[in-house]
Amino acid sequence: MIAIEHLDVHFGSSHVVRDISFSVAAGETFGLVGESGSGKSTVLRTIAGLNPGWDGRMAVAGQNLGPRRDRAFFRRVQMVFQDPYGSLHPRQTVDRILAEPLEVHGIADAEARIARALEEVALPHTARFRYPHQLSGGQRQRVAIARALIADPSVLLLDEPTSALDVSVQAEVLNLLSDLREARQLTCILVSHNLAVIAHLCERLAVMQGGRIVEILSEAELRAGRAKHSHTQDLIALSYELEG
Repeated sequence: MIAIEHLDVHFGSSHVVRDISFSVAAGETFGLVGESGSGKSTVLRTIAGLNPGWDGRMAVAGQNLGPRRDRAFFRRVQMVFQDPYGSLHPRQTVDRILAEPLEVHGIADAEARIARALEEVALPHTARFRYPHQLSGGQRQRVAIARALIADPSVLLLDEPTSALDVSVQAEVLNLLSDLREARQLTCILVSHNLAVIAHLCERLAVMQGGRIVEILSEAELRAGRAKHSHTQDLIALSYELEG
């Protein structure tokens, strides 16, 4: 479903992503993990069409991506951002936030779709006409997830979707994403600095350091401690220290 080959990303004179390649099968959830500044979120934003300064090849569903994306791409591929408050328009109600993608893509039956979207992310009907500031952080991220899914995409890009939430809410949102992924047969790329989050949702993951992928391994290999690269081993050791 997703093919990335020899991707390089530049911000002016800064070379922030260096010659990375990976693929994601249809229905798979693939993780990108690394420390802050490793380039993982840059990769996700470049796939989404938010970073124009790149070289290499990117393809979704067999179609090569160029610097500009058409409307069909944005119906197929949607993104959930790290900060649910910053990604939602503060002066729009939840109803308006969810109706807008339907209008953009010319999708009818907005009333039923909005009601279903709220139900899918376990938000009460009373949330529909509230503004983002009237919701909790977890509720706002549920709205962001509902907005991403309301036009029925097949690919979901998740940029640290739980890191801005309270620890007590993080597991709820991760379990929701897991259920939605299975129910909708979504292909996902999940970016996180947290190996526990990656292991919870991803079948495979790539470890990034300094803009490069240093290792790709399966979730089973991660749990068994069979990482080969020293940086991956350091991340695993750090995650155990934090848990302890």
